[in-house]
Amino acid sequence: MSRRRDKEAGRRRRHLRVRKRVIGSPERPRLSVFRSLKHIYAQIVVDTDGQTVVHASSLDPEIRAKMKHGGNVDAARAVGDLVARKALEKGITTVVFDRGGYLYHGRVRALADAARAAGLQF
Repeated sequence: MSRRRDKEAGRRRRHLRVRKRVIGSPERPRLSVFRSLKHIYAQIVVDTDGQTVVHASSLDPEIRAKMKHGGNVDAARAVGDLVARKALEKGITTVVFDRGGYLYHGRVRALADAARAAGLQF
């Protein structure tokens, strides 16, 4: 197996381990993060209903207009700010953070910090 597949399998194991404990409810939905090499994505999910309430990514037009590349820390900050603003518009103030098996470092941390700064609590 290639090194890339080993790393991805490890991330998926970590993600499943985190998801055993992190469950989004209507009162406190889950802020889920996914990152690829080119982009970063965030969505707020109510697991009991199986619905995505809010989503944002570095592919959104308002972020793409400002950012040259979507796979860096600046783009992650912009996505965190955007997802928090959209959540607050829908009346969501507190969430559970799901780092998706990624280390809480770099882009994942930048997204979380920007969401907190914009008013989301977790």
